[in-house]
Amino acid sequence: MPRLFIFGLGYTAGRFAQAMRARGWQVDATGSAGNVDFADREAVVQALGEAGHVLSSVPPDRESGLDPVLDAYREDMGEAWFGYLSSTGVYGDAAGAWVDEHSPTGGGRRTARSEADEKWLELGARVFRLPGIYGPGRSIFERLEAGKAHRIDLPGQVFSRVHVDDIVSGLVAAIASDAPPGAYNLSDDFPASQNAVVEEAARLTGVEPPPLKTLEEADLSPMARGFYAENRRVANGKAKRVLGWEPRYPTYREGLAAIRALA
Repeated sequence: MPRLFIFGLGYTAGRFAQAMRARGWQVDATGSAGNVDFADREAVVQALGEAGHVLSSVPPDRESGLDPVLDAYREDMGEAWFGYLSSTGVYGDAAGAWVDEHSPTGGGRRTARSEADEKWLELGARVFRLPGIYGPGRSIFERLEAGKAHRIDLPGQVFSRVHVDDIVSGLVAAIASDAPPGAYNLSDDFPASQNAVVEEAARLTGVEPPPLKTLEEADLSPMARGFYAENRRVANGKAKRVLGWEPRYPTYREGLAAIRALA
């Protein structure tokens, strides 16, 4: 039975684990939903030694900037297949232009993520750069219901996003194709404004979208304001070409409709 070890069994990695178990894999993982304690060095090293594939979804530490996985276990990683869930935030602001895996990294606000991204690449990992992740239980629908959705008056502002199940299918494709090490953008085909997403979710639920506000009027948290400080379109051509991957939800419209159908 093939074995997979996951550092950080969160929202995305948890769905990936389910998909791999359904394919007959043994999956062990750290995290609150996992079966291995990250701090139990003996157990982690044993699991790493038994796993042919290793995935980390653990972000850098906010205070130190260090990657907890590499900081603790880099010398114990062996020769397995490595994957790392990174962020398209490593590209920084592109003023609305397209970015791909050849675009420079490290110039944005997520410097720690960029450094971790680079270290995993040096290790020979497949680094999956992800834009805004949404899916069942974690989408604009919850923010609309809670009254926390915003429409911000920023003409020309666009974002890329990806449905969680398209991340899973991308990871599965990377393993099935034995994709070469390197960076892969997993994003949908249609970068769009956050306003468009909010308006479509409101339409699907039959409610009025929130009023259009300036960035100042919206009184966003520093983290949310940082979200609007960068403007880029993320190209996914390499993942399609090398992994043989196609997003099931090529735009936010199909993704939101699928989530709504589950309600």
